[in-house]
Amino acid sequence: MPATFALALGALGGAVAFHGAEIGLPLMGLVLMASMAARRVTLVASGLMALWVLCSLLQSAGGQLPEGLVGEPLLIEARVEALHRFPNMQRMTLAIDDCRPIAEGLPDCRKLKRVRVTWYGARSQDAAGSTATDDVVVEQGERWQWVVRLRPGSGMANATGFDYERWLWRRGIQATGSVASSEQAVRLESAPVDARDGLLNYLLHLPLEDHHRRWLAALTLGVGQQLSDDEWSMLRDTGTTHLAVVSGLHVGMVALLVLVMARLVARLLYPRRWRLLTWPWWGAALMISGYAWLVGAEPPVLRALIMSLVGLWVASGWHSPSPWQGLALAFTGVVVLDPLALWHSGLWLSFGAVALLILIWQGRDPGSGAAGTLHAIWRTQWLLAPLVAGLVLLAFGLVTALSPLLNLFAVPWLTLVVVPLGMLGWLTSVIWPSAGVLVWQLAGQAIDVLVWALSVAAEFQGVVWYPEESPGLRLAMVMLSIAVVMALPGLAWRLRLVLGMGLLVAALVVRSDTPAPGEARVVVWDVGQGLMVEVQTAHHRLLFDSGPRFSSGFAPLQSFWRSSQQFDAVVISHADLDHAGGVSSLLNDHRVEQWYYPEAESLVLPQGAGFSHCRHGLGWRWDGVEFRFLWPPAGDLQTQLSANDRSCVLELEVAGRRILVPGDAGKRTERFWMGAFEGALDVLVAGHHGSATSTGAALVAARPPAMAIFSAGRYNAAGHPADEVVRRLRRAGSCLLSTALDGQIRLYVDDAGRISWRARRRPLVVGAVEGPCHGVESGH
Repeated sequence: MPATFALALGALGGAVAFHGAEIGLPLMGLVLMASMAARRVTLVASGLMALWVLCSLLQSAGGQLPEGLVGEPLLIEARVEALHRFPNMQRMTLAIDDCRPIAEGLPDCRKLKRVRVTWYGARSQDAAGSTATDDVVVEQGERWQWVVRLRPGSGMANATGFDYERWLWRRGIQATGSVASSEQAVRLESAPVDARDGLLNYLLHLPLEDHHRRWLAALTLGVGQQLSDDEWSMLRDTGTTHLAVVSGLHVGMVALLVLVMARLVARLLYPRRWRLLTWPWWGAALMISGYAWLVGAEPPVLRALIMSLVGLWVASGWHSPSPWQGLALAFTGVVVLDPLALWHSGLWLSFGAVALLILIWQGRDPGSGAAGTLHAIWRTQWLLAPLVAGLVLLAFGLVTALSPLLNLFAVPWLTLVVVPLGMLGWLTSVIWPSAGVLVWQLAGQAIDVLVWALSVAAEFQGVVWYPEESPGLRLAMVMLSIAVVMALPGLAWRLRLVLGMGLLVAALVVRSDTPAPGEARVVVWDVGQGLMVEVQTAHHRLLFDSGPRFSSGFAPLQSFWRSSQQFDAVVISHADLDHAGGVSSLLNDHRVEQWYYPEAESLVLPQGAGFSHCRHGLGWRWDGVEFRFLWPPAGDLQTQLSANDRSCVLELEVAGRRILVPGDAGKRTERFWMGAFEGALDVLVAGHHGSATSTGAALVAARPPAMAIFSAGRYNAAGHPADEVVRRLRRAGSCLLSTALDGQIRLYVDDAGRISWRARRRPLVVGAVEGPCHGVESGH
């Protein structure tokens, strides 16, 4: 336990020393005070752990792609670690053996260890340089030579949606990019024999239903890629993704099956002293180690392996550590082997759940027989439900309403029926393949029951709730408190009930941060190279543009909200794909009362949809907030303008403060509509992502904005924002923010006219328009 305490303090100290952000000094002071109060050995261990975590973080940061190599052609030799195939492209995670720039005089790239690249229109040569062939299929484990263009791993940073940048960092992926030249692609080595691929190939050719094969591959071999997108969506919407990921449940089940069989054999061979034999425990440990290697030994599997090994050691009875000491030892082992696991939400979900299980059952007898087993399952699931819900809310920002009920059925069903049958199928296939198929067919029937229950639950609207960030944090704390109160031993049931009900009431009354009348919240979403601005008043919601849509068909808007969102108005400034890319998602998945778009643009809407054309002078008032279009002019004049120049230009006035969103309107239109803009300009969402074609000198001189926000993609090909625009706004004294650097930017205007802002990539900094801002450079 002291070692784990030292580890926690040291990890905190190392993280603070690395990030050194605004809370660095207070946290370091806390670590120092706690270390001084502890024993000397703990202090030394804390220092060593801090150094270990710091070195791991520095090593991770030191391997990043140098700025001077962004977009430059690099010749690499690499082995394919992971592979995903799509129509017309292959996406690969590569372990780099050698890297060197094509051009001379560029920085060294040999520190790169792992990258993720996409290969479009794959063509290659063999190692002897023979004629290139089309439609090359890359296999996992092969070693290749490619010419690639890379950029540092980055993604969109929003309060909701997938955090791609963090996902890359947690997996040690230092850069992303694409194969620059297929003609120079050479296969250097074939893939070595892979046991899991062989088993997967065997499973996929068995006479089983297709979806049974997919689920068995995911549940027994850890090949989650076999599940379809619809199946993953169903799991995500019902809060049960943990069921299809190889974790402690699957590793523990392998250990249990092997241990039971080994002890049965021991009992037959040594009927008088079978209880004293240790080889069944060693056999179970070896088998789960082999299973972990077989399914890929990814961090979640390694965590489960270490926890299971410690569990076997404790349960063997040859040593007598307490369950808490065993948990502390497992935690120490996981973090010492992989310090970056501290930033994996799965670590805290796993150990948090095990800690609560110990708390729930320490000193308690679940009873005997079937009644005792059912009581144990019921009590465990209900007491775990608030803890898991709170941790999931903290980690992923969502609450699944039916998840506790589903897990009450799904976890025992998976643990006691599906996974044992799946594992038994493999064991039986070794001895009698035909019998193995019969066992797997039974497992398939059990899978059908599970999938049916999940699909029924997924049909309910509102099954997933994405609370706003601040109330979501409070709600998560309430859920965790309920879990601890209900699990604590020694409390009278009446007191437990009163405390639990009180906390439940507190959870129900957690209020949203919805603006009051006369106030507004403006969110500039990080959608990459595109624009999407959300405006919320006390009772209304407006969306200005819908972000881009990529060549794969994916629109960022799809990942931000659950379906059936209600928008009172959606403004599409013009039909360019970086502004109107999410229109189809809005039409198919959400409800929009009123659409606005330029008259000269063609926007295909379903029959009966309410729409109007944005034009100069059109406006309305919602909850004390004024909305007004300054551009484009009505009539045939729009047809004489380019698509950018006829963009809708929207002005908001909140408590005397003015916010301007000009879409892609260019400099030549600004002189026409800025005359209609009255008073000072407080916030400008820079036109055309900061391009030199917008935010001209006349506009900045006449209405210098107190704050300017650039909505642009990081390392975008156009180099937005442009140098001259950045310099122009700096000279005007504007506070500059960029979604490329800051992520999602949230502005709040209260009824006194005070404007505060928060940037997603700097969550601990809350500024005012006159408050702290950092410089924005062009080209990002």
